[in-house]
Amino acid sequence: MSGGRVIATVCARGGSKGLPRKNLLPFAGLPLIAHSIRQALACPGIEGVYVSTDDEEIAQVARAHGAQVPVRRPAEMATDSAGKLPAIEHLVVHLEGQGERIATIVDLQPTSPLRTVADIAAGLALRDCAGLVVSVTQPSHNPYYTLVETTPAGGLVLSKRLPGGDAVARQAVPEVWGLNGALYVWRREALSRAVREGFWSVDMVPLQMPRERSIDIDDRLDFDMAHWLHQRSAGAHSPISA
Repeated sequence: MSGGRVIATVCARGGSKGLPRKNLLPFAGLPLIAHSIRQALACPGIEGVYVSTDDEEIAQVARAHGAQVPVRRPAEMATDSAGKLPAIEHLVVHLEGQGERIATIVDLQPTSPLRTVADIAAGLALRDCAGLVVSVTQPSHNPYYTLVETTPAGGLVLSKRLPGGDAVARQAVPEVWGLNGALYVWRREALSRAVREGFWSVDMVPLQMPRERSIDIDDRLDFDMAHWLHQRSAGAHSPISA
């Protein structure tokens, strides 16, 4: 794709309820956010790495590991209920106001440290296929078979029903995928549309990732599981420290 730069964004606010200050927690010898920054810097084709944050300590750590923090995220975009897309758009619009031409935005979730540079490169290779390339993985539950919802009366019903009757075996249900949050490769115009009209208004294609690289750290259990998986991939088998 021509006509503008390919940049990476990492959105990391200071507040976190499930695991306080998680974006700065030590993980495999580095602050958690540093893994995503370093992966982006190592990926061929990415021409700049930018962090969107409302937090000065996160900004300092990001700069120390090679990212740029050209503008502070507004407080209203850093609340528990604020979506991430306006924060990315805010950063990109700021860069464009400085004369930059942005064609592609590779957004990396800082809580997905187990993705690899190869995963990012694979997503970039698909960027001409749709407005958005989004990373997915096989979920542990299928809405046609084991995922249920509660009824107003407190009972359970299957989330999705097959037209011909309920499946009696996992192999008989449609294949489904779960968004793992690790990677989003946006065309510039698709990002703006998603901000205006919603995430699902954009045409998208999947980038499949294995479950062992799809951990999204939201709480201590996620953190410990990611740590164990990292140690296993590195050939270490020592117990995880608290």
